[in-house]
Amino acid sequence: MYIIDRFEGSIAVIEDDDGKMIEVNRSLLPKNAKEGSVLIKNDDGSFSVDEKMTAERRRKLKAMQDALFGN
Repeated sequence: MYIIDRFEGSIAVIEDDDGKMIEVNRSLLPKNAKEGSVLIKNDDGSFSVDEKMTAERRRKLKAMQDALFGN
């Protein structure tokens, strides 16, 4: 599993399970990939967005923010 940290022009900086930052060509990512998206690496070296895991991760992060800031 990988998470998109940020985009820098044509490069996407993604984080792997070990917390290592990896730079990949943005063309290897699907068009719907955004910062924070959870990615799965395909056999051909491209990536797919795991919509279910991305939604779950966003839900957990929002819950943490709400608890922290009292929203």
